[in-house]
Amino acid sequence: MLELKNISFKVDSEGKDKEIISDVSLVIPDEKLVVITGPNGGGKSTLARLIAGIEKPDSGKILLDGEDITELSITERARKGIGFAFQQPVRFKGIQVFDLIKLATGKNITMTDACAYLSAVGLCARDYIDREVNSSLSGGELKRIEIATVLAKGSRLSVFDEPEAGIDLWSFQNLIEVFDGMRKKIRGGSIMIISHQERILDIADEIIVIKNGSIAEQGSKDEILPSLMGTADAVPECKRSGVRKDVEESC
Repeated sequence: MLELKNISFKVDSEGKDKEIISDVSLVIPDEKLVVITGPNGGGKSTLARLIAGIEKPDSGKILLDGEDITELSITERARKGIGFAFQQPVRFKGIQVFDLIKLATGKNITMTDACAYLSAVGLCARDYIDREVNSSLSGGELKRIEIATVLAKGSRLSVFDEPEAGIDLWSFQNLIEVFDGMRKKIRGGSIMIISHQERILDIADEIIVIKNGSIAEQGSKDEILPSLMGTADAVPECKRSGVRKDVEESC
């Protein structure tokens, strides 16, 4: 279980402190898929980066299974069981998919083991296991390979920051199926997704709405989703269908 206690975070903006996260307290329970949503600029991605250890809070505590991890680095948190997937997956020229999955596990796994993780995210293992993680892969392929590495790591908490960003509709639908499959197979860990997309919200166990750096709403999907769909600034109409990011930004 992940617990945030009175977390605040500021950045310097034109010589003045600008508060991005303001006194946020929340719990990400075990064996749940939690989606964090809300208006652009509300602090969602910053909150994910604070949980992963990419940023450090100015005040408050972050606890993982009761242990204070507030001052731990991103590497130390990864060793504790926090996995993080970026909006734009990193490309690794010269590294094959098998090597990337092997690094994620931290073990000397077999090719068969690595192929099982690729199959779990809907990729034909024989077509990808020897591929280089470079520009020859599409955005959707990279997303699913990154998710495969998170699965391989066996994270206590898997954090995905806007996984729909920059991918096409077909790949987005496949991602929904992957996340829904992960949700149904959660054992002991938990999943947190930062997203605007209605179809991702629809597979959540719980939804947390972040607005102006604070929690505006929190509850089960059945409690939050109906009212949320009528809130234009929380889920813009153009972000409900899973269109590509370049289309989203133009609407």
